[in-house]
Amino acid sequence: MSIENTVSEKKLTQNGKTVWSKIAASCLKFLRNIGNFIVRLWNHPKGRVGLIILGALSVCAIFAPIIAPFDPYDVTQRAERGLHPSWEHPLGTTISTGQDIFSMLIYGARVSLLIGIVTGICIAFLGAIMGILSGYVGGWVDNLIMRVVDVMLVIPTLPLTIVLTNLFGKSYFMIVFIFTLFGWTGLARTIRSQVLVLKNSNYVKAAELAGAGRWHIMMKHILPGVSHLLIMSTCLTSAGIMVAEAGLSFLGLGDPTAISWGKMLAEVQSGGAMLFGYWWWIIAPGIGIFLAVYSFMRIGIAMEEIFNPRMKQTSSAYKIFKNLNNQYIEEVFHSMDESEKLGYVGGVNDNDETVGV
Repeated sequence: MSIENTVSEKKLTQNGKTVWSKIAASCLKFLRNIGNFIVRLWNHPKGRVGLIILGALSVCAIFAPIIAPFDPYDVTQRAERGLHPSWEHPLGTTISTGQDIFSMLIYGARVSLLIGIVTGICIAFLGAIMGILSGYVGGWVDNLIMRVVDVMLVIPTLPLTIVLTNLFGKSYFMIVFIFTLFGWTGLARTIRSQVLVLKNSNYVKAAELAGAGRWHIMMKHILPGVSHLLIMSTCLTSAGIMVAEAGLSFLGLGDPTAISWGKMLAEVQSGGAMLFGYWWWIIAPGIGIFLAVYSFMRIGIAMEEIFNPRMKQTSSAYKIFKNLNNQYIEEVFHSMDESEKLGYVGGVNDNDETVGV
């Protein structure tokens, strides 16, 4: 019995080591792929600009307690109300509460970036599931999901958002839930159209003939084929969500206990900053929103060009500027000079035809 127990313990130990080694290998492979992707994104001019701006904003958000000179949530660290910019308060203080505006700007990056990124990931996750199910399974599943999409697209979002926030609270969890609830429909349609093409590809047909199940095919073969759409959608959607969150907070529908750039704009209006000429209070959160949205848009456009190089090469504007060199310009002016020497005069006759003399 002791020998059998020893053998079983060794097998369990070996199985445990095998499982952990597989998990470690998968994690290393995932990190290596992320690293390679970031390098490709950094080598792209548009992606490099977006990464620099987003990296700077992320550092401000993560190390906000170190960077910000004051804690805007601490009521004991508030100064005199309505102070102008100075060395102690780089952007002055608010008119109503005396909070340091620069510290509010730094801490506001946390909420705005978190809501944008988390909501973008949630929308990508839900849109991918619905789109893949609709496109690959088909039948009544496809009809049901597409009819739900049609209904969701015609629902007025803002009035329903106001009702839901008044019923269930104005927490940012509820805002993320509302954005996800109404934001997945467009992505699901895009993913479905791509899946309809992929399901007829040779490798998917081979997996079906080999006896693979639907769930295995959708996760192992279909999902990697639409992963580039999900990554691009996450970046572009995050940018739009940040603007939407700022709009809701400006309307007073945001979390009253948290500081975001949208809430700063709402306090600008309620505190009378425009009336008293406190332009720095108005510009600061606007610049933060612009930089965050601009960085996400640049990264999204760079991803689109990386995953689909033909998009840029087949663009008519790209072809024109690619061939627009000095020799081409000289040939154009030379042809114009030749026309003038020949005494060419252009006109249009009664039949709308161009004629020359």
